[in-house]
Amino acid sequence: MSALDVQAPATQHGLVVRELHELHELEGANALFETIWGSSPGSSPMGVEQMRALSHAGNYVAGAFEDGRLVGASVAFFAAPAGEALHSHVTGALPGRRAGLALKLHQRRWALDRGLRRITWTYDPLVRRNAHFNLTKLGGRPVEYLTSFYGAMDDVINGGDDTDRALIAWELNDAAAIAAVESRLLPVTVPDDAATALSVRDGLPAVGRLDDATLIVEVPPDIEGLRRTDPGAAKAWRLAMREVLGGLLADGARVTGFHDRSSYVVARATDAT
Repeated sequence: MSALDVQAPATQHGLVVRELHELHELEGANALFETIWGSSPGSSPMGVEQMRALSHAGNYVAGAFEDGRLVGASVAFFAAPAGEALHSHVTGALPGRRAGLALKLHQRRWALDRGLRRITWTYDPLVRRNAHFNLTKLGGRPVEYLTSFYGAMDDVINGGDDTDRALIAWELNDAAAIAAVESRLLPVTVPDDAATALSVRDGLPAVGRLDDATLIVEVPPDIEGLRRTDPGAAKAWRLAMREVLGGLLADGARVTGFHDRSSYVVARATDAT
């Protein structure tokens, strides 16, 4: 596909994915974001004016349609280093339609047609389904832990919790990304001697060993539900993940995958000899 062809709609998983330019389309994306995030009118994570400006300037604003109905949308902009990267600021999709995956695959093709090689975005490292999607289904890898990155957010999804985020780097020509395009999942290797650095114990985080070469960092089963039913436990998980995963990434460790839909697999940095 050439750069000229990318303006045409693409079909992904039975959905039509195309760029959005017209005001009524952007208003639809804004309304969809408000629905997904549970935001009050006017407080969408990406407003119509911003989308209009980004689209007009040649950035990525796209929607996924099912039988003509908008079921997902994504907004991204060119990022540093210039000519190499795209930062995907927001992607929202209604559940059960694979619209998130369709948008990401369309976004990858769009970026490659413009000579880019990497897409980055942030996500909450405490949300299991997002970690599985980003690492397992797409082949991205967390490269940085960002503490309280967006400040306080009181929408339905964030529930007033600290907005710690992991920054994903999706290397578009890596084997894992190519496997995602081909609907293949690459296996995650977990050595027999891997140690558990963070685990779930009676619903609360339990910090374990942090000094082994390979570490398992478990994610709570339902952090969003926990924020509603036990804010204290949710806060404890936030601080524990910040300490363990945040500390490991800051020390140069690499996340090599997400195992069994529940745990990060982390390889600690080793000193060269």
